[in-house]
Amino acid sequence: MTQALSFIFVLLWSSAFITSKVIVENSTPFASLTFRFAIVTFGFLIFTIYLKEKILVNIKYVYEACFTGILFHGFYLGGVFYSIYIGLPASISALIVSMHPILTNILAGPILNEEVSWKQWIGILLAFVGTIIVLGFDIGISIPIIGVIFSFISLLAVTSATIVQKKLSRRLPLSVSNFYQALGATIFLLLVMFFTENSYLIFNYKFVLAMGWQIIAISFGAFSILMYLIKNGTASQTSNLFFLVPPVSALMAWLFLKEVITYYDILGLIITTSGVYIATRDRKK
Repeated sequence: MTQALSFIFVLLWSSAFITSKVIVENSTPFASLTFRFAIVTFGFLIFTIYLKEKILVNIKYVYEACFTGILFHGFYLGGVFYSIYIGLPASISALIVSMHPILTNILAGPILNEEVSWKQWIGILLAFVGTIIVLGFDIGISIPIIGVIFSFISLLAVTSATIVQKKLSRRLPLSVSNFYQALGATIFLLLVMFFTENSYLIFNYKFVLAMGWQIIAISFGAFSILMYLIKNGTASQTSNLFFLVPPVSALMAWLFLKEVITYYDILGLIITTSGVYIATRDRKK
């Protein structure tokens, strides 16, 4: 079951990069994220009530879940959306954030007492090399330094959120945790939107379709799977799945957006897939 969920997670998460481009072209970054997570919060509330889970829980657990949500949805997604919005090429932003599994594996040992074997490190290195091959890197282009800074903020946020979520994952039912994470993110994003941007949303059919997909498939689907994988696996091995996102995104762009796929993309996908397989097949905790 875990392998099937991992496969579904990679497919859904990879699709977010295609729809994000459409969303950013028709809205400001924090307005779109605030709108998205306001709906997601309401959806998780209804789902929690449907499951008859207890919503009023220990206030400490509420604060912890809200904090994790701010890291995942506020700083991580907010940083990526904003960096692309101000002109940082998506490939460079993705390359920076793709260091998340490496950083998580480094920290998982001393913080979570997770053992990472030398075979897993070989897999991690292979996966990272494959990711670089897929994304490419144009040394000569002019890039906004603020965009680079925000991408590194996203990297630190998603790594911290993964570590924190692993430590806290068994304190609340999944639906309750997701509700408070989305609620915390919504409040945070609303404040950032109010104080930092002249917000707008253009509700054309492209925006509605892209936003609908991100709400249903990404926030309800992929994120719930991610929380399940973190809870039931190790943080280090779960994070390694993120290496597969850039090459799978490239394949999706070729299939659905008619973008060109090169031999380097195919080579990178093969190397990355091999690396992730090596890094995740031995489950040591």
